[in-house]
Amino acid sequence: MPPEQTAETLTPPAPTSHGRYRDVFAVREFRAVFAAHLLSMLGLIVSEIALSVLVYDLTGSPLMSALAFALGFLPYVVGGTLLAGVADRFPARRVLVVCDLVCAGCVALMVTPGASIAVLLTLRCCLAVVSPVFAGTRMATLADVLGDGDLFVLGRSLLRITAQSSLLVGYGLGGLLLTMVTPRHALLITVGTFLASATLLRCGTRHRPARARDGGSALVTDSLKGAREVLADRRTRVLLLLFWVPPMFTVAPEALAAPYADDLGVGSTGLGLLMCALPVGTVAGELFAGARLRPAARERIALPLVCLTPLPYLGYALRPGLATSLLLLLVSGAGSAYTLGLDQWFVRAVPEGLRGRAMTLLTAGLMTVQGVGMALAGVAAEFAGVTATVTGAGVLGTACCALLAVQARRTEGRDGADHHVTGR
Repeated sequence: MPPEQTAETLTPPAPTSHGRYRDVFAVREFRAVFAAHLLSMLGLIVSEIALSVLVYDLTGSPLMSALAFALGFLPYVVGGTLLAGVADRFPARRVLVVCDLVCAGCVALMVTPGASIAVLLTLRCCLAVVSPVFAGTRMATLADVLGDGDLFVLGRSLLRITAQSSLLVGYGLGGLLLTMVTPRHALLITVGTFLASATLLRCGTRHRPARARDGGSALVTDSLKGAREVLADRRTRVLLLLFWVPPMFTVAPEALAAPYADDLGVGSTGLGLLMCALPVGTVAGELFAGARLRPAARERIALPLVCLTPLPYLGYALRPGLATSLLLLLVSGAGSAYTLGLDQWFVRAVPEGLRGRAMTLLTAGLMTVQGVGMALAGVAAEFAGVTATVTGAGVLGTACCALLAVQARRTEGRDGADHHVTGR
């Protein structure tokens, strides 16, 4: 670590510097953001499990239980488009704290005695509407806390790694927790995690003014206008698609893990391994790229990795056994290291006044396309079978990613020009 940096660094290094993960943790505000992210992620995951179990206990319907879980994806597009302006029109710390308090309030209402199924599902939708606003605001704030250079990329990487790890740990802890307490008591615990996250963000980050002025327009109008401005720029539009398109195809094996495990006859243990392989590969790939590669190298490999990420799914055409399937998923997950290069391009391409809305749109689109990808994989598997569907996802995904990579090359070098010329 350079001698001018201390354990309580407040000002991040210059954007051109090469950082390390330990340099990110040296920034005091990031430590608060990171801890709050971990708490809110675990709280959200446990609440999803507890709510789905609670709905099943109340209705006895697997469909209603699955619907309670699926509603975590669908309303993202609403919050990400109609409420995106919140991220830029209000001070970031206030937005983050209020979002956590809203989530805590929604979960607290879920445990109210006599709450109907309609109320529970409505509150679940409210959580999903708030989530992209919170995530987009936090992503934009990272650029303020860490600068828009390498530390921003590494900070984003750490939050993604935490999210993937939380999925692996959270589902296990949630299941274990529900063996000891009722679903309603588990929901009460998640209220505490959201409140703790709000406290960390309020006390651990400093106040910063809003990025954009109100301008007198309604929030929804401003949000839609911001989305149009973000999507109107060709470079930014291509980068958004590069974030969105690969996951839409790579979620196919995850969506079809249960029937595939049944086809292989590997039982619940095999199913668990199939569900874990992709996130484990993702964490390993991000850690390697973040710790071992310099920023220029991450940007050089970004587009090749985008094209290669769906490619291992072609191996499903050979009807592999469990071990080979796990290897294919691990390799595909490791390819997700392309996001480190895309993060740097995206933060350079988006003007600061639109950063919150752009990040919120990115988050909402990412969650939405994953939900769409899972649904499409399920429909395709009904007609073509699991192996043919995953293989097809590999073929189509690779072709789409290659086309997007060509477009990204054509717009390369315009990040700085777009920012200064358009002023958007």
